[in-house]
Amino acid sequence: MLPDPAWLAGLRSAASQPPLRARVPLWAGEVVIGSVEPGFLSQIAFKPIQNMHSALQKVEHDGAPGWRLTGDVTAGLDTLARALRDAGLAHVWRNEQLAVNGKAGERLGTIERAVVRALGITTHAVHLVGASFDGRVWVQQRALDKPNDPGLWDTLVGGMVAARDTRQQALVRETWEEAGLALDALQDVTYGGRVGIRRPSGAHEEPGYTVEGIDWYRCTVPEALVPVNQDGEVARFALLDQRELLCKMQQGEFTLEAALILAAWFESL
Repeated sequence: MLPDPAWLAGLRSAASQPPLRARVPLWAGEVVIGSVEPGFLSQIAFKPIQNMHSALQKVEHDGAPGWRLTGDVTAGLDTLARALRDAGLAHVWRNEQLAVNGKAGERLGTIERAVVRALGITTHAVHLVGASFDGRVWVQQRALDKPNDPGLWDTLVGGMVAARDTRQQALVRETWEEAGLALDALQDVTYGGRVGIRRPSGAHEEPGYTVEGIDWYRCTVPEALVPVNQDGEVARFALLDQRELLCKMQQGEFTLEAALILAAWFESL
């Protein structure tokens, strides 16, 4: 059983979209770490708040406009994030730091999760596809008060990789927090692959741009184990046969990320 090819092509196209409006690079030293709409940072850059004027500079690089952080990357990004929050330009504040990496994957610093989309900074996530022995698949419905994709269906487990975590540590933590399951109690946990997202984020008028790499894993959930949410971010779980799962996916009932991952899972069977 495979997804409809036309639907799958549309899904992949939706996951790879240019920004709604032109963006300019955000530099840390000589490394591009993100992008912003041209006038976005002008709202805070020249105000004498939280030393923003000394942490961020408007620059031209090879004749093209952009913005450059000065000094320590983490300190500069923290100042920037707090200034955006104080100006009402940040998303939901999490007090959660995400890694900011260079082109080769080297760690340059960290940043508050609430501003990564506005700044076009690449994020990383992990997801877990959990199947029963008879081939049915566990999925979760996102809580109705989630700031992103409320009420849509998702993989069994999914979440951001925080700066403090490796991918494995993030997977262990998210598996417990979202599903109340110990990763080592699941069977045949293996790496499935990676999917990527590049698309405008939020509502049409918002200046965000999502750039994310998602590493997904697969496992078998023993019959005796039933997922139970621990963090209040899941409305319910369901165990769907593959035909019902595919139907819900193709009817748009799943998040884009989950649909991409589950489509890859179907193709790997």
